[in-house]
Amino acid sequence: MLEGNDTLMHSRTTYEEALSVLSSLIVNRRRCDKSGDRFELMFEYVKMLDLEEPMRRMKVIHVAGTKGKGSTCTFTESILRSCGFHTGLFTSPHLIDIRERFRLDGVNISEEKFLTYFWWCYNKLKEKTSKDIPMPHLFRFLALLAFKIFSDEQVDVAILEVGLGGTFDATNVVQEPLVCGIASLGYDHMEILGNTLAEIASEKAGIFKRGAPAFTVFQPDEAMHVLRDKASQLDVQLTVVPSLDPELLHGRKLGLEGEHQYLNAGLAIALSSTWLHRAGHSKLSYMEQSRSLPEKFIEGLTSASFDGRAQIVADRYNGIESPEGLVFYLDGAHSPESMEVCARWFSAAIRHNQRGMLNHQSEDKSTSDKDEARKKSVQVLLFNCMSARAPQRLLPPLIKTCVNNGVHFKKALFVPNTSVFNKVGSHSLTEANGQVDLSWQFHVRRVWQNTIQRDKGSDSKAEVVGKSCENSTVFSSLPMAIKWLRDSVSQQNRSIRLQVLVTGSLHLVGDVLKLIK
Repeated sequence: MLEGNDTLMHSRTTYEEALSVLSSLIVNRRRCDKSGDRFELMFEYVKMLDLEEPMRRMKVIHVAGTKGKGSTCTFTESILRSCGFHTGLFTSPHLIDIRERFRLDGVNISEEKFLTYFWWCYNKLKEKTSKDIPMPHLFRFLALLAFKIFSDEQVDVAILEVGLGGTFDATNVVQEPLVCGIASLGYDHMEILGNTLAEIASEKAGIFKRGAPAFTVFQPDEAMHVLRDKASQLDVQLTVVPSLDPELLHGRKLGLEGEHQYLNAGLAIALSSTWLHRAGHSKLSYMEQSRSLPEKFIEGLTSASFDGRAQIVADRYNGIESPEGLVFYLDGAHSPESMEVCARWFSAAIRHNQRGMLNHQSEDKSTSDKDEARKKSVQVLLFNCMSARAPQRLLPPLIKTCVNNGVHFKKALFVPNTSVFNKVGSHSLTEANGQVDLSWQFHVRRVWQNTIQRDKGSDSKAEVVGKSCENSTVFSSLPMAIKWLRDSVSQQNRSIRLQVLVTGSLHLVGDVLKLIK
């Protein structure tokens, strides 16, 4: 029997081996195509894992959407956990560790349990799959793993976030959810879901099931028409829910930052109430006509947490005299609509910080506190986006919304992600070795420079030569960009405060969190 450090080393080796095996299930960059990529195989995999009956008994809440679906699921899980239920939550993607995707009672599944369920599922499928029914690709495997975990852990409720689309998403193998939700819709994954809101809405509405009530938030007319039509075809009762009235929280704040979260919270309340009613717990549910939220609902909404979404983290690097000298504002926005929402949140957070500093200055504080309050705040953008997304659609709403709210970026930094699409990440980050292809980052920077030029009233396109210029820089790795930020603060520690917005990609947000935490 291994003991002490040997046990830890054995556990880590086994975990890294599991991640390596998971990486082998990544077949390409795309999780599916519009034809479903043989979606019917999901039902075969469920049979192979003996999950048919357990999944029929599972009391599922199923949520799709373009933006806000993860936050909606997080609020919903937190509400039902506060009500005393044993919860299972499946979300994607993960930021740092694959186990983030599987939460039991609000906590990432333990490494030990993950490995036990992982190897059971993998070995069973490896034994039963064939040339005609090959091993499932990564996301399908992870969904199956979630079903196995939630089944064996006997959760009271399984909250499932759709990975991509709806109709052909791996989670849509669930045939009898208790309730479904559609969060805000917008333009994303258009190469798979379609180029119009109508096409995208049609794919999302693919999760509707006869007999299961569905809820959505206010949508553009084009999308709402399709949702209503799909619901009507299946005799599904579709209800549009409003944003949560902040007064119902009695002066307390939502656990997730940003005004847009009141919309997601409203949807979560409807999903939670309906689940409680349909699962036989009506006494705990919330009736819409009531002007008072149950205390357990308020507890859930105000204690919810979701890394990488409107998250503020002060850098604790020991080379910086004060952690407030370098603050990261992290949001994984990656669609035009979510970039605008992100910009509003960042601008509001900056204004709130500035008001706090003014108040700090006026109070009777020590000299060091007053020096901290006098520091000049400088906003910096740290950005990357996937090549499947068009930076010319992402950067303009970000810049315009910030400018309209009085926020101007002094500098923009463009970096490649440390995470790569064909590897399920390790626990460590290493400096990039060898030659790095930065052509995409230079392209994104040109889009940035041209957008800035247009906003200044110039029609001429910016000619940018080299990696660095006055207001933008391309770094060959994320660690180099972080080092530059830390050095900038250290060199001017008594006079500057850097407020860094990290956005454009959840993978980038996860990579930054790995480095600064």
